[in-house]
Amino acid sequence: MTPIFRPDHEGIVSAAALLRAGCLVAIPTETVYGLAADATSDQAVAGVFAAKGRPGFNPLICHFPDAAAAACHVVFSPQAERLAQEFWPGPLTLVLPRQPECPVTARAGAGLPTLAVRVPAHPVARALLEACGFPLAAPSANRSGGVSPTTAAHVLADLDGRIAAVLDAGACAVGLESTVVDLSGDMPRLLRPGGIAAEAIEAGIGPLARGHTPGAAPASPGLLASHYAPSLPLRLDATHVGPDEALLAFGAPLPAGLVFNLSASGDLAEAASRLFAGLRWLDTEAQPHGLRGIAAMPVPRVGLGDAINDRLRRASAPPLGF
Repeated sequence: MTPIFRPDHEGIVSAAALLRAGCLVAIPTETVYGLAADATSDQAVAGVFAAKGRPGFNPLICHFPDAAAAACHVVFSPQAERLAQEFWPGPLTLVLPRQPECPVTARAGAGLPTLAVRVPAHPVARALLEACGFPLAAPSANRSGGVSPTTAAHVLADLDGRIAAVLDAGACAVGLESTVVDLSGDMPRLLRPGGIAAEAIEAGIGPLARGHTPGAAPASPGLLASHYAPSLPLRLDATHVGPDEALLAFGAPLPAGLVFNLSASGDLAEAASRLFAGLRWLDTEAQPHGLRGIAAMPVPRVGLGDAINDRLRRASAPPLGF
């Protein structure tokens, strides 16, 4: 059984001690729970990939207590400095060139000359980073390809007995992973929509190219075609619900027997915070009712709706085989 630590001074000190010893600890952030390891330890980072069943070509995000600490590991451009000043701490990840003497293990960045970095806003995560004194590589604390965890219970459902501890600080406020922007090339590129709307970023640095560069190795997490998936098939943009389907609703729900409403009022921030919890709940509850799939109602593709639709699209894709 994996122990649960309270998010107080004692819990943070205990978690930091485990991380210094090379162990894996699930930690709260404002986005989702992360599976943290010492980013400078090749053995610890290898443990993250093993615990999650994550392919080694899929890089990890490294977390820092502040922008100054991140700047010791990556090269900041003027655009990066502007975004960091405006959105850090917060749900924004920047992909930047590694500093020549960057101590983060190459495994954490999948051997690339870049590193995905962010400063989380969650006070417990930042206190833990300060206590550790080294960056934490922390992808979502779940089995690879599955639904991301937004509570400690979600973490334990996937990783109980596989990790050293969970630092439990309640439900995550944002509920979606960070927005990822690649600033390592000639043109700023949005790799993954997330907790900060692309429009807000473009207001600061101008237009963003969209999507992963074809043929290039993934520069950040969240770029695989199939990801964030429940065990049941997910059907998107539903205008009706089949007799063997549960419903993931947004706004006024369609007629259905088993319903999880992301936001009855149509609020995108509320919907984002409830998305992964809703997918997990329907996945658990549908099968005892003899249901074989999940129908998802349309969500507007604006603001945070862009990130919600990205997760739903990847969750509905056929699973990848590695």
